[in-house]
Amino acid sequence: MDTRDALAQAQEQGLDLVEVNGKTSPPTCKIIDYGKYKYEQSKKAREGNKTKKSELKEVKFRPSIGIHDFNFKVKHARAFLEEGNKVKLVVQFKGRQMAHPETGQAVLDRVCKDLAEIITVIQIAKMEGRFMAMTIGPNAKVQAAS
Repeated sequence: MDTRDALAQAQEQGLDLVEVNGKTSPPTCKIIDYGKYKYEQSKKAREGNKTKKSELKEVKFRPSIGIHDFNFKVKHARAFLEEGNKVKLVVQFKGRQMAHPETGQAVLDRVCKDLAEIITVIQIAKMEGRFMAMTIGPNAKVQAAS
């Protein structure tokens, strides 16, 4: 359709002639309300920008943690991972416990074994002063589900 005819038809209907795709030959245009069109475009852009940001959650353990406390904290870590968050596992040492970092490593290994089906290790365990820290994140299967 000729541009002048399209403009005349749009004015008769009280609407605007909006170019939808100018890259085609001839350009694609629609007769619509321009304000509504602009609103829809901004709404689509906002929805496109909505990507869930994963947070870094922290779960603290002790080298001599009890079974119930251990299971409780692992359950919380599992919930964080299923939400799509990363989890920093921290073992805090006190006093003479610093002489035996292998006990803290054993706690972190147990956590990884319990959560093996849903995690990927982002940062391996390492000592940082009185703390041994390790970062884990959800694997691709869990991220696809959330």
